[in-house]
Amino acid sequence: MVPQASDESIISGILAGDIDHVVRPLYRQYAGAVAAHVINHGGSQQDADDVFQETIVAFIDLVQKGRFRGEAQVKTLLVGIGRNIWLNEIKKKKSLDHRGEIFEKGKGLEEADGSDILQQRALHQRFRHLIAQLGDPCRTILTLFYYDNKSFREIVSETGYENEQVVRNRKYKCMKDLADLIQNDPEAMEQVRLMYI
Repeated sequence: MVPQASDESIISGILAGDIDHVVRPLYRQYAGAVAAHVINHGGSQQDADDVFQETIVAFIDLVQKGRFRGEAQVKTLLVGIGRNIWLNEIKKKKSLDHRGEIFEKGKGLEEADGSDILQQRALHQRFRHLIAQLGDPCRTILTLFYYDNKSFREIVSETGYENEQVVRNRKYKCMKDLADLIQNDPEAMEQVRLMYI
């Protein structure tokens, strides 16, 4: 039986930059608790996997920025982060479902606003430009996933990565890098603002 990694060893590993050795015990010890919450609140196993992946990224970021002070156990913090991520996903899904209903009701009643189409195209081109700046493998993975609508399994077969989890880990790191690029790109931020006001 593999011994449990202590909270102290997990935190010190992250602070030392030894992320690869920290991720495995995090999955082994805590993925089940986050998955149980997601599944008990209407999610699938795939949802649970995605939420835990985002949870790990958020947790590592929190520790690296010195915002984890050890006032709670790692497990408690991970479950809390996972709960918030899943709650946001549920809200997003409800919002998208509602927008879909409005769109269906409004179809044929008015013509599409040309400025919206132009804004979407401009944002789409800007994101493509930012993704290109990330270089490979991020450019390949994000293009296959978001623009070609490929599943993680298909990406594994097309890119030769070891398995879906490796691709999932890489995608989240790439998304984090992309978010940083967007934050530092006033033009992209303005286009996003115009699209969602």
